[in-house]
Amino acid sequence: MLNSSSLNIDYSLNELPIVAKQLLENLKSKTILLYGDMGVGKTTLIKEFVKALGSLDEVSSPTYSIVNEYELKDDKVFHFDLYRLKDLDEAYNIGIEDYLDSSNWIIIEWPELIEDLITDNYHCVYLSLKDKNTRHIILK
Repeated sequence: MLNSSSLNIDYSLNELPIVAKQLLENLKSKTILLYGDMGVGKTTLIKEFVKALGSLDEVSSPTYSIVNEYELKDDKVFHFDLYRLKDLDEAYNIGIEDYLDSSNWIIIEWPELIEDLITDNYHCVYLSLKDKNTRHIILK
């Protein structure tokens, strides 16, 4: 269901490639903040985003490296997992402002710590489990 402020979709994992493309078609920004509990499928969704954007790179969780970079034909995707960061100083130490100021794709898992640094032009994506086989996604 699509309305002026959000996109709401229930999907199974085998529908994820279609859902990722649908989400990308509805974005007006290249900065995406991903919210959801551990294990809900944030990295799995990012894999489909990166593939839909045309990258051939292998997508993996940057839990320990904090940020992974994926090459596109004329762009890059920076995939952040901020779960392990303890405070805003750690975000500054990895140069988060430089990434946010770039014109590249920025996809951030666990963005709560840096929300105040992102002032405009971004989308929030909320993932949740609806039941054992179904996820729910909201794009705002």
